Order: sequence, then C-alpha cells, then structure tokens
Amino acid sequence: MESKKRLGRVVQNLLLVIYTIFALFPLLWMLILTIKPDAQMYTTTFVFSPTLDNYRAVIFQSDYLKYMLDSLIVAGGAVIVSVVAGVPAAYALARYNFKKKEDIAFQILSFKFAPEILVVLPLFMLFQKLGIYDSYFGLIWVYQLICMPLLIWVVRGYFEDISVEIEHAAQVDGYTWYQIFFKMLVPLIKPGLVSAALLAFIFAWNSFTFPLILAGTNVQPITVAITKFLGTDSAHYGQLAVAATVSALPAIIFALCIQKHLVRGLSFGAVKG
Repeated sequence: MESKKRLGRVVQNLLLVIYTIFALFPLLWMLILTIKPDAQMYTTTFVFSPTLDNYRAVIFQSDYLKYMLDSLIVAGGAVIVSVVAGVPAAYALARYNFKKKEDIAFQILSFKFAPEILVVLPLFMLFQKLGIYDSYFGLIWVYQLICMPLLIWVVRGYFEDISVEIEHAAQVDGYTWYQIFFKMLVPLIKPGLVSAALLAFIFAWNSFTFPLILAGTNVQPITVAITKFLGTDSAHYGQLAVAATVSALPAIIFALCIQKHLVRGLSFGAVKG
C-alpha cells in the first residue's frame, strides 16, 4: 500500500514537471533567441554560438531605455491616478445607496469591455483638438479606460466585505470620516488594493492600440517601440526577443516584491464577515 502511494506521488510529480516544461518552453525558447546570432537564427535551436550582440544592440545602441522609461511613466502615472480617484469611487459604490447605482457601476465596468479600436479614432481627433496628442498627460488620461474600471470593481468588493459597524463604532469614539477612511479602511483593503493596482499596471504596460495611435515620437511606450526591430525587408528576431524579454521584467519584479499581498488579495480577500 505504501509503495503504491509512493509510486503515485512520483507519477504526480513527474507529470507536474512535464507540464511545467511544456508551459515554460515558450519563455525558454525566447531566452535562447536572445543569445543566438542572426546567421544561426534558423538553424538547430539548441546548437549555436552564443553571443551578447543582441543585448548590446538593443540596450546600448538604441533608445530602448528611453522607451522603457516612457512606459514606466505612463503606466505608473495611470495607476496612481486610478488609485487616487478610484478608491473613493469604490467606497461610494460600496457604502452609499443612490439612484441607478448599479447601472453606473456597470457602465464603469463596460469601459473595460469595449474594444480599444472602437474609441481610439475619435480620441485621436479629440487629442489633436486639445493639444495633448503624443504627451504623457494624454496617455495617462486615456489609460484610465484600462485601469480605473478594474480597480474600482476589485476594491469595491473589499469595501463591501468590511462591516459598516466598524465605521459606526469609530464615529462614536470621535474619529472623523477621513481618519476612519485612511487609518482603518485603507489598511484593511490593502491586499486587494495592491493586487488590483498591479493588475492595472500590467494591463497599462501591455497596452498597444492606444499608444500606437495616440503617441508619436515624443512619447513611445515599449509595446510600440518593439516593432522597430521588425525591419521592412527582414526581422531581427534576436533583438526582438531581447526587447520583449527585458520589457517583461518590471511587471515580474513588482509581482515578486508584493507576492504576499498579491496572492492574498486575489484569493481570499482582506476581511470576511
């Protein structure tokens, strides 16, 4: 009986290893491409002469770091604006009862469902009129269509999980609404807020359609800048792989740094009651 259990665990672990290799192979393949020279790009995948020329060409011989900085400014700024405006909005939708509250909440969420291409051309004309085309402000503003609905709906659920009696008891003790909100409620929703902010950052970081149409030469996020490594007559797949690999690092680093809050925020919630 014990041998059967041991065999079952071995088979289970073996299957998990096989699945892990299968799931991670595209990432491994992309990493391999980053160190393959162009002359051997179409030869055997695992037999080649490794080189760092692709990294040197992308990081030191192009404006790649400037594109990364543009993405950090735009995505980070969009998340900050979403948190500042979205958390109070989520609280209002969770606590107050007013006419057509659910209709308004669903309308906010519907912005996330709408295809970007559906609104990007009218926004292009509006941006030209307002003079915010190809600017950090313009992209941060339009990225609210990506970040704000997600953050409001996630954080709203956390506010709803917090018993309103906690606020009433604090008011009886003499706390003002601002003290209750910032000293009691915000710490309680911290896991959900962190996970929602990270997801919003990833969606903003990966956005392609908005910066493709609404940005030009002054501001160029990395998702659009990567296409520069696709030539008209040939593609530098090694440099393209480097650009894609390095561009994924900020989101991965942020996720690892807040892993505890992310797992808790996406699975269990801050308060159950």
